[in-house]
Amino acid sequence: NRERGRDVNQRQVTGSLASLPETGGSSGYPSSSVGSKPPAFYVYCKNPCHALQPGKIRVRCAACKSDTLLLDQDPSGWDDVLRSGRIRGRCQKEGCTGQSAEFYFKCSAHPTDEKDNSVPLYLIRTNTENVPCITCGDERDKVLVFPCTSMHVMCIECFVEYSITKLNDRRFIETPSHGYTLACPAGCENSHIHEVHHFRLLGPEQYERYQRFAAEECVLQMGGILCPQAKCGTGIIPEDESRRIRCPQCSHTFCRRCHEPYHAGNCERLNRVDSEVERTSQYTVDPARAEMARWDSESRETINKTTRLCPHCRVPTEKNGGCMHMTCSRQMCGFEWCWICEKEWTRDCQSSHWFG
Repeated sequence: NRERGRDVNQRQVTGSLASLPETGGSSGYPSSSVGSKPPAFYVYCKNPCHALQPGKIRVRCAACKSDTLLLDQDPSGWDDVLRSGRIRGRCQKEGCTGQSAEFYFKCSAHPTDEKDNSVPLYLIRTNTENVPCITCGDERDKVLVFPCTSMHVMCIECFVEYSITKLNDRRFIETPSHGYTLACPAGCENSHIHEVHHFRLLGPEQYERYQRFAAEECVLQMGGILCPQAKCGTGIIPEDESRRIRCPQCSHTFCRRCHEPYHAGNCERLNRVDSEVERTSQYTVDPARAEMARWDSESRETINKTTRLCPHCRVPTEKNGGCMHMTCSRQMCGFEWCWICEKEWTRDCQSSHWFG
């Protein structure tokens, strides 16, 4: 017998989760789960926490925003949650013909109201695989997994240090699709961080610098120039090719080529700044450590295909999908349970590890 881990026949799920049973007693996970650290969603809570926090997922009708929707299937991964229209259903609100699910997240650290949503940081994971950090080699509870083929792992502390180092060297990358961002430190292709809210982990002061540098980089890519005067930095789009630039904000006049106060003749310091930046931008990763710091896809596949027993009827069950919401396919059972907890499916299961 197999249980349905992904496709669920017209399952009702509510944004308030009122129809799901509460968990009772301890929230610990059984020995058959992966390690002792439960999978979780993480969010950046802007208010009042201003910090990385465990998050809870909610779902509603994309059309009318009502919190009751009859889903055709459960989400099995982040693409189902982040891309609109991936999960379909039928809205139960009278007069609404909505057929698309909209997922959103709440901070788990405090009570929230209807408008109090948080940004999901989907690259942050609970380190259930006990993967060492690509930089320091330590195994930490929470890690960031870069979106490269190797899925390199970095602990949060090293990610903050890596980001600030690159920010100081102005070595972030401006991309048309992802904005001002960073790639995997191992130099992997297609590894840019898409959701820039991950850089809020740097703290308010450094994030403000990040936003300012991003705006300045946008000006530079438009063919503009930044005023070199201390405490100014105004973005300027010159109207012609003249070397003499006058800042409209502070009135400082400087040379367009070398950024020194305006002068006649050749520029003596034309390439000095670029060479200094080049010397300070060396951030290297040990290849051997990078090989160890991979979120092993083969191990994940093995975990996903492990056979477990239905908690109700004890029939062996094989899971092949990404969803943790199981429904026993045995005709006389039909018990709904959590693949991680191996107990009845609850609102806590849906909120914190619906998929993974």
